[in-house]
Amino acid sequence: MSTRSISIGCDHAGFPYKDRIKNLLMARGIEVVDYGTNSLDSVDYPDFVHPVANDVETGKAELGVLLCGSGNGVAITANKHQEVRAALCWIEEIAALARQHNDANIVCIPVRFTTPEQADAIVNAFLNATFEGGRHATRVGKIACM
Repeated sequence: MSTRSISIGCDHAGFPYKDRIKNLLMARGIEVVDYGTNSLDSVDYPDFVHPVANDVETGKAELGVLLCGSGNGVAITANKHQEVRAALCWIEEIAALARQHNDANIVCIPVRFTTPEQADAIVNAFLNATFEGGRHATRVGKIACM
């Protein structure tokens, strides 16, 4: 399955990589919804995470990309949404496994700990991987709190 739509968001620390990743996605023919931020001015990351997570949760976007300094803040915030499985990925192998084993639907990249080229590779690995199902589906089915 090819991804058709992705929502992206970041804080000020993630901003330097956002346009680069947007261009990578658009070059793959993916429609991108950009929720910002659009500068290096200090902002509160939840303001940019919740719209991305809402899009993924409601199906407006198939997947999401979030960027911040450590990746932790955006991942924690996104995972507050019931239908979101946001994965903090700092190498491409983890991004692939997040999709294959955890059916992750948002990739969170720690910009202060990755190079732009590594971030590209992480996004590509995330997009190229597919959920394996099977024993993993059973486990993923046990994640949500009822």
